[in-house]
Amino acid sequence: MPAQTATVLHPPDLPDLNPEFATQVLEGLSAHPKRIPSTWFYDHRGSELFEQITELNEYYLTRSETALLRNLHDEFAQLPAGAAVIEFGSGSSRKTPLLLGALNAPASYTAIDISGDFLRQSVRGLQLRFPQLDVHALEADFTAPLHWPAALEADVRQQPRIGFFPGSTIGNFTPEQAVRFLHGAAQFLGPGAHLLVGVDGTQDKAKLIPAYDDARGVTAAFNRNLLTRINRELGADFNAQAFRHVARFDPAHSRIEMHLLSPRPQTVRLLGQSFTFAEGETLHTENSYKYPVAMFQRLAQSAGWTPQKHWLAADTDVALHWLQR
Repeated sequence: MPAQTATVLHPPDLPDLNPEFATQVLEGLSAHPKRIPSTWFYDHRGSELFEQITELNEYYLTRSETALLRNLHDEFAQLPAGAAVIEFGSGSSRKTPLLLGALNAPASYTAIDISGDFLRQSVRGLQLRFPQLDVHALEADFTAPLHWPAALEADVRQQPRIGFFPGSTIGNFTPEQAVRFLHGAAQFLGPGAHLLVGVDGTQDKAKLIPAYDDARGVTAAFNRNLLTRINRELGADFNAQAFRHVARFDPAHSRIEMHLLSPRPQTVRLLGQSFTFAEGETLHTENSYKYPVAMFQRLAQSAGWTPQKHWLAADTDVALHWLQR
């Protein structure tokens, strides 16, 4: 059942309320089943927790993709000099030095991320590591239409452009959303650009579930932090510890799902409205689609990209795809 459109008023005690966040939370809690877009995981604390997730033994994705980037150093060195590198959803930019260090004298690097504080912190680190590089931070939702700041566009358009979208983040989109993102990235980067995308194609449930429900409970804390953010920014009264983190694999849709399960009936108040959770009811917070190589290449082609190469990790189904506009 589709969610109803929410009308958001600004309570006097929440002067900095984000209307888009409020609207999506209200609509998601009104939907059946309840859901909230995973975009809202990434406040500062959420970004910190996600970085901890990437260091977990169970989370194979980061290790596999990092190994691929290291192994491709010589291949990237053959690309044209003076490239403008644009990273979508840059996060901590931990993998970025592997690409920047391999390229032949890149001219500039632009990091795009929705978490402004985390973005600026990461960019400062890259400026220190690559002092010769022109480094920029663009605080924006990369899933929405992007526009170059006027001061940057003229220079970037004259340089070979390489988009970088690591971390299998594209799996957080539905196939339709992935096509929209890839099409938007093509428009933003322009004709002749390339895009390097990390994609996970793993279908093994025994490997997937621990990666999204680790023994230390870091992913559970990451998931529940969304409720803490809603409390802080929207004045809700979620008891985050009263919800249980659940990870499920849906083979029919080739995706892992994250949910927050209410083990007992409870009611949550938010912006003048009440939302009831039945015993066993879940709040769906994230999908991570797993795209085998051929499936992802079809998605890329439907968005206007031409697959040129792909590289598979030695021990997992994590891949890097090299696309051309």
